Amino acid sequence: MYILLHLKRANVNYVKMIAKMIELSLELVKTALDDLMKAGLVERDQGSALKRSKAKFKKAFEVRKHHTYYKLSREGDLLVRRIDERWLRENLTVPYDLFKALMKTEDFKSACKEAGFNESEFFEEFLLHRLITPSGKKTKFFKMLTTMLSDRLIDLQ
Repeated sequence: MYILLHLKRANVNYVKMIAKMIELSLELVKTALDDLMKAGLVERDQGSALKRSKAKFKKAFEVRKHHTYYKLSREGDLLVRRIDERWLRENLTVPYDLFKALMKTEDFKSACKEAGFNESEFFEEFLLHRLITPSGKKTKFFKMLTTMLSDRLIDLQ
């Protein structure tokens, strides 16, 4: 989901930069992009150069491509447009109420207390999805994901 949201904001980007921004391994991001390509949500960007108007995070006016760049396909763009609170409630693999509580609180323990969940019940799942650290703090990935989602989630502001 983060890669799709990131590509929506960036228009195009390459594996190494995506991995750097979300602090995940290159292999994990490559695998995710391959899966998204197979699902028809992402495609390779053609051409040998990029203008800043197309690659929003580039600082130079125009750059030569030295990496394989990816962008959202039409289907990926349509999916990203549908991501809102209702979509998250239906598609998150962790309880939405706990996810929402984590957005508002300092750490996983506080989120569980606020949302009325047993702390050990979903800890491993939140850890597996890299939403929290082993100490229960929010990961940089979680913070960036929720920042990208904040304008789509009306009741979280």
